[in-house]
Amino acid sequence: QVQLVESGGGSVQAGGSLRLSCAASGYTCMAWFRQAPGKAREGVARIDSDGWTSYAYSVKGRFTIPKDNAKNILYLQMNSLTPEETVMYYCAADKRSCQKNNGEQQYNSWGQGTQVTVSS
Repeated sequence: QVQLVESGGGSVQAGGSLRLSCAASGYTCMAWFRQAPGKAREGVARIDSDGWTSYAYSVKGRFTIPKDNAKNILYLQMNSLTPEETVMYYCAADKRSCQKNNGEQQYNSWGQGTQVTVSS
């Protein structure tokens, strides 16, 4: 299992923005998940190699998942953050398409996680 490298977590006030980064190459599908202590991991957004994207309903209109193909970096731009989004965020990747949502079990490569803290 290849380890992805994430960065960009930190602390922000409610209503603020953060951008997470994940360095990886050679994957068809890349995604962001998040997980609160004691809860199941939740898919946040994913992007396929043709640029197709999908977002969780809770983040639509606030988060975007741009990808810089020249630099092989995936981003998660998070705007209007709420305290309830104080969780660990994980980057995930797979060499298969993810336009059909197969959940977290599809992804063979994961980052170590980066903490996002949103204060009220």
